[in-house]
Amino acid sequence: MGSYEEEAEFSGFVQARWAGLVRTGYLLTGNRHDAEDLAQTALAKVYASWRRVRSSDSPDAYVRRILVTSNIDRFRKRRVTEYPTELLLEPIGLHPADAGAQVDQRQVLFAALATVPARQRAVVVLRYWEDLSEAQVAAALGCSVGTVKSQAAKGLAKLRAHAGLTDLGTPATTDSRSKVLR
Repeated sequence: MGSYEEEAEFSGFVQARWAGLVRTGYLLTGNRHDAEDLAQTALAKVYASWRRVRSSDSPDAYVRRILVTSNIDRFRKRRVTEYPTELLLEPIGLHPADAGAQVDQRQVLFAALATVPARQRAVVVLRYWEDLSEAQVAAALGCSVGTVKSQAAKGLAKLRAHAGLTDLGTPATTDSRSKVLR
């Protein structure tokens, strides 16, 4: 890399964004271990070109694009089957009585996300979980805003049709995001 200052700056960048990258990776992969591998892969690629990344307009967008692209590449190399797991991301700052219901809702949501094709899932996660604008998602995925809109519509339609989400009585919309996702 270079100087001690660049190393320290990169280290701070990693510490500040690690949890968010793993969370986004989890939503893309459905598996905590794959999410951590995905975040590490993205950060390793960023490390190799840190001088260019840090001088860009948005280092976060650069890392997100690498994260999504690395996930898509993972599917191209080998088809991943489902990984059954009991381990979920722990809810933060919830009252213990509410935590159980929200964990159940998240489990249903993660199962529903796993049924959405990878490209549509990437758009839905970046648009509605990461709360990026359509233009930011388009930049992260290297596609047009129109593609983001159509992929989001298709992904949301698939989520709305998922039996588990229908049984919850909570439509998969941005209005319910705070109830289901957070």
